[in-house]
Amino acid sequence: MGVPLSEAFQQILKDRSYGHLATIMPDGSPQVTLVWVDTDGRHVLVNTVDGNQKVNNVRGDNRVAMTVSSPTHPASHVQLRGRVVEITSEGAMRHVEALSQIYYGGPYPLHHLGPRVILKIDPIRVRELMVDDAPHVSRGPTSE
Repeated sequence: MGVPLSEAFQQILKDRSYGHLATIMPDGSPQVTLVWVDTDGRHVLVNTVDGNQKVNNVRGDNRVAMTVSSPTHPASHVQLRGRVVEITSEGAMRHVEALSQIYYGGPYPLHHLGPRVILKIDPIRVRELMVDDAPHVSRGPTSE
């Protein structure tokens, strides 16, 4: 079990924030993708097309890293390392429509890209760097 998400981090995840999700390719090299982000209060959620490289990568190695910047103060950001603990299609279409209202202000226009899944990320280490605040580091279990 990872570390809890602070209220500040949860707020950034609920705002119109973009994340950069790093996954591990089969050859061990990193792969980074710009993603929409959300939270269920416990996990960081990423909605994506099933079969995309990031999904294939986490099916092989569930370790991820991510940065998420505040849309109002980009210098305020959160860094995390964690593991994808679930990949689910349940509710993924409703979820992408809700995210589209936040990010696009209307219906999701790219359904033709394929079926959707939600990646549920359990954060193991979180570091918050907020404007005008000292860095705050939350550490999970020592064995990563």
